[in-house]
Amino acid sequence: MRQTVPVYLASASPRRREILSMLGIDFTVEVSDVDETVEETEPGSIVETLAERKAEAVFTRINKGDVAVIGSDTIVWKDGKVLGKPVDRADAERMLTELSGGINTVYTGVCIFLRKGNTVVKERFHCAADVEFAPMSDEEVRWYAGTGEPMDKAGAYAVQGLGGRFIRGINGDYYTVMGLPMNALYEKLRKIGVLLAETRS
Repeated sequence: MRQTVPVYLASASPRRREILSMLGIDFTVEVSDVDETVEETEPGSIVETLAERKAEAVFTRINKGDVAVIGSDTIVWKDGKVLGKPVDRADAERMLTELSGGINTVYTGVCIFLRKGNTVVKERFHCAADVEFAPMSDEEVRWYAGTGEPMDKAGAYAVQGLGGRFIRGINGDYYTVMGLPMNALYEKLRKIGVLLAETRS
């Protein structure tokens, strides 16, 4: 595949950087500092709105030349409410106890802004995946919260880290749970022309 424009990732997440690198894309990280309060109540709308807000902030900052900016946001949804990043260890323990032995749904929204010449294209979408937790003992909850890993993770767990030992199964895309749905993103980047298939001469 051939990349047609410079790409910026509007996220400081090392997991999103890793996934975008796996797509073979050369990109620059440009962190967006935006207000993450939303009026939406549906999880898909929440993550799409926040992803768009992040991408637009960086896209506006880079106000010249052909460019693509990718923004993303991830939430954990359980029993009709959002589980965000824990504020402290006690909050992490509360979330993990709530997740123990049940199924939560991870929603990741993505928004791409693309400028080529005088044309601007916006593409936004979201993916969802169900994550089944094994029952966790109080000791396991305290241990995992004490590792510090949950503290900057939506829902207080990292499927690709120490938290993976408590995950019984995932119904859906693994990379959606990590924070960037790789296949869906790849297909959108091809659709709007950020990536083009190489042609043989």
